[in-house]
Amino acid sequence: MDILQDEALFAGLKALAESAFPKHCKNCGRIFESAEQFLRETRKIDQKRSGLKQSWDDNDVPIVEVYRNCPCGSTLMDFFSDRRDLSQNGLARREKFGKLMGQLIAHGWQHDTARAELLKVLRGEKSELIEQLRAAQLSKTNNGNQ
Repeated sequence: MDILQDEALFAGLKALAESAFPKHCKNCGRIFESAEQFLRETRKIDQKRSGLKQSWDDNDVPIVEVYRNCPCGSTLMDFFSDRRDLSQNGLARREKFGKLMGQLIAHGWQHDTARAELLKVLRGEKSELIEQLRAAQLSKTNNGNQ
């Protein structure tokens, strides 16, 4: 895989996470422009639990639901990986997710690992594996340009 494809992969990760936004609180009207803002400005529903719930889509494929409380107290649910979202943004997210999965698998990643790391990005979490891959690719590019 060449560096142009790798750069597309990392740009795609950011686009994938951002395509679920802006997110609106129907109770107070607050707008969360990005995954980072959503996670930073909301809070866990229960401090003893993660707020993550595994569920299953219509095809019995596991998905992750993220529950957070808006500052107004309303519970928000994040549908980053909800395969049933048939909106234009939802279909674009599914397509981008599939392409990113293919690129990570082409790098030699196992399907489950690639999916888990992409889901981390979707939840606004840090993916050490993806960051390591990007650093390795940047290093390879920089060494090739010398």
